[in-house]
Amino acid sequence: MLKGFFNVPAPANEPVYSYAPGTKERELLQDAVAEARSVEIDIPMYIGSEEVRTDNKGKLTPPHDHQHVLGYYHKGDKSHVKAAIDAALAAKADWEALAWEQRAGIFLKAAELISTKYRYKLNAATMLGQSKNPYQAEIDSACEIVDFLRFNVAYMTEIYSQQPPANSKGVWNRVEQRPLEGFVFALTPFNFTAIAGNLPTCVAMMGNVVVWKPSNTQIYSANVLMQIFKEAGLPDGVINLIYVSGPDAGDVIFKHPDFAGIHFTGSTGVFQDIWKTIGENIHTYKTYPRIVGETGGKDFILAHPSADLNVLNTALVRGAFEFQGQKCSAASRAYIPQSLWGELKVMMEKDIKSFKIGGTEDFSNFINAVIDEKAFDKITSYIDRAKQSADAEVVIGGEYDNSKGYFIHPTVILAKTPDYETLSEELFGPVLTIYVYEDAKWNETLELVDKTSIYALTGSIISQDRYAIAQATHALRNAAGNFYINDKCTGAVVGQQPFGGARGSGTNDKAGSMINLLRWVSPRTIKETFSPDTDYRYPFLG
Repeated sequence: MLKGFFNVPAPANEPVYSYAPGTKERELLQDAVAEARSVEIDIPMYIGSEEVRTDNKGKLTPPHDHQHVLGYYHKGDKSHVKAAIDAALAAKADWEALAWEQRAGIFLKAAELISTKYRYKLNAATMLGQSKNPYQAEIDSACEIVDFLRFNVAYMTEIYSQQPPANSKGVWNRVEQRPLEGFVFALTPFNFTAIAGNLPTCVAMMGNVVVWKPSNTQIYSANVLMQIFKEAGLPDGVINLIYVSGPDAGDVIFKHPDFAGIHFTGSTGVFQDIWKTIGENIHTYKTYPRIVGETGGKDFILAHPSADLNVLNTALVRGAFEFQGQKCSAASRAYIPQSLWGELKVMMEKDIKSFKIGGTEDFSNFINAVIDEKAFDKITSYIDRAKQSADAEVVIGGEYDNSKGYFIHPTVILAKTPDYETLSEELFGPVLTIYVYEDAKWNETLELVDKTSIYALTGSIISQDRYAIAQATHALRNAAGNFYINDKCTGAVVGQQPFGGARGSGTNDKAGSMINLLRWVSPRTIKETFSPDTDYRYPFLG
């Protein structure tokens, strides 16, 4: 792809281990999980060269076993936000002056450490802290974060190699991609260790300095990531990891004159509030901040009457219920033709009843716990309302129990009206809402899919009819930033399907692509003239 000076190791997607019974990786991961459960760890904030501890600690417990203590983290306040900003700005000059290939070397080494030495430790931390089964942890905290790091290095070098054509005699035109002027705030979610690692590192890779605030429910694995980055050679102060409340972080960061951008994944409401706050403070900043966010989703699977039932059923049960539906891309609404619904319901019920539910320590469990009590209460309130509603019916599942862990059985709601609340509102849990349409109303259903939700993140069409596929692909072109044909609407792979949506789902800056990295640089064009004019007079003057 790139030759000569810009040559870097060609990225390839990290192989996914199976963890099947009898495999060596299964044994090693089981050992790592057991070891992590056997100790309580003390997690500091990382500010500059310091590991910062306070008198105010938070407890970390597995969502599936909330009586077990994994460790404690040290909570910060506004003073720690300010200290993190100061540390970032102090590190800025040396970091942005460092040659791009030196920065690349750090993150390529981090990828190698995750792929090898830290693979099982990081997967175990994700399994315990975020209640992911072995496969969900593997594709996240091993493979995807490795892919982000390796592919982003290749995208970075490609960005630097893009230069104006050298076709002007006596003139040299070139483009310099500068880091942003100031610091960037990375605000990361609980549900993907890879996203939490990518948001600060892709920004830092382009020469920027970062203040990173993870979700409290992801601190356990964030701590492992930070240890890896430091072992890979990341200089002090380039990425500063703090555990503070959202209001404390915002009150300091969004009033700081050196605030240069935010890289965000989280809820639409929070992102909109952040955007509003930035707008209100715009006169404060030295430069217009970059605002990059991936927010909510109400992702759909649309079945055409020609759909293969086996394909459709698998897309639904995997797309809706893997990682308890806690993916931005999870299938949460489906539109099924009347002619297929009866048989499909039987197939779904059979598969869902076969799911084993429990803690991540038992590798035979397909479904684990939702992330915390707040999520449990929100999701179950929707289930309870559906049970009482005249406009909906719980047709599969609907049980839940939080006595040991935050367990919600995969649930299917049949909506009797196309505007029922669970067809439009994001639940972020193991709940799928089905709307059955008359086969003859295919065109009307396309319009329903497009207009029912404010979101536009992912979606898929299941059909054997190529005309229907073409029609849906065009009609739903604005309804999903990632669109799938005859597949579930989850599982975007770095380097293959750059991820992001528009409308209420974010700025569509496509994590895992060059598009995203371009947001973290500010180009300067330079024209050097070797034979400059020495007389103001043009030939036309005579």
